[in-house]
Formats: sequence, structure tokens, C-alpha cells
Amino acid sequence: MTSLRSGPPKLATTSQHCDELLTALAEFRHSSGTAQRWGAQLARSLSAGGRLLAAGNGGSAAQAQHLTAELVGRYRDDRPPFSALALHADTSSTTAIANDYGVQDVFARQTLAHGRPDDVLVLLSTSGSSANLLSAATEARRIGMSVWSLTGPEPNPLAAASDEAWCVNAASTPTVQELHLVALHMICEAFDENV
Repeated sequence: MTSLRSGPPKLATTSQHCDELLTALAEFRHSSGTAQRWGAQLARSLSAGGRLLAAGNGGSAAQAQHLTAELVGRYRDDRPPFSALALHADTSSTTAIANDYGVQDVFARQTLAHGRPDDVLVLLSTSGSSANLLSAATEARRIGMSVWSLTGPEPNPLAAASDEAWCVNAASTPTVQELHLVALHMICEAFDENV
């Protein structure tokens, strides 16, 4: 019998992953001021009773939920909870909206339901081209929310549809996702410094 398992990853493959991450991280560090600015603005908005809405698809959905958990719970030190919702986490609403209106509206309708002027919508997408995130960005801006996006390389439609975009210049989706997580932690750090 032949085994389908090929054993541990080849060293060249794992080293290549690390090399790609280091290359992208070097450029990413130059845009770290975005984290400070977003964290400070988010602290002002949420401290004044505002709300953060976040959305993504697949792994980006998990990261959106990670961000909201850090704000409702805590990042490092104990502090009061703040209002933050991951839009994909309400599976009943998400599936009902997808069934009744189409997948492109799953985040837009929830943004209209929960968002208010001066709230913040954070959208995560490695491609920057997800139709359901673009629809949410359009509706959020229409009702006076700030729209921030974390995406892969520019140019992309989501970056163009957002008030501000933090675009990771990396060749692979895993590297973009890894740096999105770093960005979220940096934003949380700046948020905590400002509340």
C-alpha cells in the first residue's frame, strides 16, 4: 500500500513562506501609522457611544470576529467593553438575507440595520473584490459611517470604495491574512492607549 502522505513540508517551502512574510512585513511597517490613527479614531467613536461593525468572508470573517471580540472583551488590560459586531456571526440573519435578497446583500442590509452615522465599518478582504463587502461599503458611506478596509495589494475595488484602506502588498493570500492579523492587533493596541 502506498501512503498518500508526503511527510513534513519541505524546508524550502516553509522557508519560502517565511521569506515572503518578512519581505511583506518590511513594507507593511512603513504604514503602521494607520493603526495609530484608526485606533485613536475608534476610541473616540466608541467612547462616545458609537459602534464598530466588521465583516469579511472565509478567513477574513474569522479575523473580523477576532477584532470584535477584542473590543467587547479585552485586548491586553482590563477595561470597559465596547460595542462591536461581526456581521457574519448572526447566521440566521445572514442566511435569511442571502436566501431572500442574495449573497451580495448579506452585509449591506445588516449595516443598514445596525449602523448609524459616525459608526465605523471595518471590512477585510484579501482580494478587495468581494461583492457583498462592496455593497456594505456603499450603504455605510451613504448613511454617514466611516468605512475602513484591510485588503491585499492595491489597486482594488474595496480600497477605492472605502474612506481609508490599509492594503498589504503581498503575493499570496496567506501572507495578506497574516499581516491583517498583525494590523488588527496594532489597532487594538492603539485603541487601548486612547480610551
